[in-house]
Amino acid sequence: MTKVDYNIRNRTAVIAFEAPPVNSLSYALRMPLLEALERASCDAAVDSVVLIGSNGTFCAGADIREFGGPDVLRGPTLWTINTALDEMKKPVVAAIDGVALGGGLELAMSCHQRVALSSAKIGLPEVKLGLLPGAGGTQRLPRLIGVEGALNVMMSGEPLPVALFKGSPLLQRIVDADLVSAAISVAEEAVAAVKEGKPLLRARDLPVREPDLEALCQFARNTAKTAFKEYPAPLAIIEALQVGATKGFDAGQQEEFAQFKKLVDSPVSAALRHVFFAERAAQRIDDLPADTKPRAVTKVAIIGAGTMGTGIAINFLNAGIEARLLELNQEALDRGVQRIREVYEGQVKKGKLDAAKLQSRMDLLKPVLAYDAIADVDLAIEAVFEDMGVKQKVFAQLDAVLRPGAILATNTSTLDVDQIAAGTKRPADVIGLHFFSPANVMRLLEVVRGAKTAPDVLLTSMTLAKKIKKTAVVSGVCDGFIGNRMINQYFAQAMAMLDEGASPEQIDKAIEKFGFAMGPFRMGDLAGNDIGWHIRKRQYAEGTLKRPQVVADRLCEMGRFGQKTGAGWYDYKKGDRQAYPSAIVAGVIDEVRKAAGRPVRKLTDAEIVDRLVYALVNEGARILDEKIAQRASDIDLVYLMGYGFPIWRGGPMHYAESQKLYEVARRMRQFGVQEGGDADFWKPAALIARLATDNRSFNGGAA
Repeated sequence: MTKVDYNIRNRTAVIAFEAPPVNSLSYALRMPLLEALERASCDAAVDSVVLIGSNGTFCAGADIREFGGPDVLRGPTLWTINTALDEMKKPVVAAIDGVALGGGLELAMSCHQRVALSSAKIGLPEVKLGLLPGAGGTQRLPRLIGVEGALNVMMSGEPLPVALFKGSPLLQRIVDADLVSAAISVAEEAVAAVKEGKPLLRARDLPVREPDLEALCQFARNTAKTAFKEYPAPLAIIEALQVGATKGFDAGQQEEFAQFKKLVDSPVSAALRHVFFAERAAQRIDDLPADTKPRAVTKVAIIGAGTMGTGIAINFLNAGIEARLLELNQEALDRGVQRIREVYEGQVKKGKLDAAKLQSRMDLLKPVLAYDAIADVDLAIEAVFEDMGVKQKVFAQLDAVLRPGAILATNTSTLDVDQIAAGTKRPADVIGLHFFSPANVMRLLEVVRGAKTAPDVLLTSMTLAKKIKKTAVVSGVCDGFIGNRMINQYFAQAMAMLDEGASPEQIDKAIEKFGFAMGPFRMGDLAGNDIGWHIRKRQYAEGTLKRPQVVADRLCEMGRFGQKTGAGWYDYKKGDRQAYPSAIVAGVIDEVRKAAGRPVRKLTDAEIVDRLVYALVNEGARILDEKIAQRASDIDLVYLMGYGFPIWRGGPMHYAESQKLYEVARRMRQFGVQEGGDADFWKPAALIARLATDNRSFNGGAA
């Protein structure tokens, strides 16, 4: 419930505003907040004002849902409120608890003075949404903490402890307790100063003190062009700051507003805002009963001490959760423990961890050699070879020894979770937890809900994912789930274009220029081409892979598995991960083309990009139609967090919407009818066809 309380304490109006959960400055809050300030301005019983958020938070900023819509400029805007604060004749003190971020910090900087609890954090995170602080932040902050400090705060977008700003004009006082009393005391001191003829302390009146302004701004521009190549917001921040520093506050604020309007309508900001909401939406499970409670998880077991198993274990050790690492071979177990220790020792060398924390985490690791040693854990995760028979054998052992109520999880990346669960006496306790490699680094976790997975098992998995700092996305059961099912179609198109005349390096360069971290062939070499080969052989046997990938199979038969063997789609030199075009691979491709009798043609980079991306989109639409994924934004998260899709494009489904689904469907049909085209592959998914016809988007709105 949004509300603003107005109470008078010793001739100070304490205005406490509330808009759960984080006091966002939506129109619903801005209107009563301005009315309360105007009331205080006219109230003869009031000499000063203290502004404070409710429930332990000052304000986390603007309501991002309003951006791009009419309400962001619906009066009173935050600009109106901040101007009103500038014009107040009575001292106004912001009392900062919890966080003051974005528009919340801009609101606080528009007050005459600021008092903060020592535990509070402040920041301007707009850059993470493709925006700049648009309510005076680029103007007031450099006047309060200096140009270099302001640039660092705005470019990083990170929340920072208030102690970093102690002694600057940004904060008049930092206290450990009794925030309101401290703020009232500062307000009363300001009233006394005004009576003595001293002016109110307005940030806008402070000079910008920077003797090397031009050089500093140019250095920041050069850095931004390199580090934030695809992001316009950092350059806009620098421009607005420099205009204000050289031409005055009002000119700077006009420049800031013009840049904000330009950025808020940009595709980059639209994509980043989409990602912001996607991360929050992914936490919601639409059909989960409201009274579902998670199970307690204090001890976990990981079966398998290989690269994946040790990576998974590190996540739990980092979160302070006991992890038992199970291997049936002492030598393999010792290697796994050493691998974990080496990861932590590397972090100590880089200054990211101290020796005490290394030891505390290693103390939580319990290496074991028998299933009986994990009988009392709350969760067991198998991380063994990707083979149904091997995994079923592990689950039979887990089913026999684990206590009732323990969760049995498989880390499979493609196999049928329901089939694995069917081999146990407790299918309701079985779930898929698909970590991505390296598991201690990659943020994505696919939580695979089986047909019989209990609601509390699903909720526990989502809750635990948050605790170990993973972005979790719920998937239904199918071959490859969300990510790998789609990547199969992506790779299929890469292979098809290889047959038609493109080279591995042309395909990789085209999609990397689009923004992918790696193209399909470099990605295969990094992950290990034998992994895909193993999956393909299963799919050939099942008859689910219609078009053989002859070149890929031939290279694997030659032992060219990628970086780990020094040769894959590319050649590699010892100690050098750079991919070098391979004459051997070119010869194999040419040989396969001639044997197939296919005509060879020149493909443009634009065709390469569209075919790779739209192959993902088409399969993603089928996944949505089949209810494997809850929402299109979940699919986007999978690809942003797990597969290197450029975040500034918002994910494959968002990107397709930005190109208009009618045009996407039309392009797909063109690929199907061109020379050598595969009409069946490029038939638009039923969902795309429906949405394109109705001019709708994946999220249900108008395109």
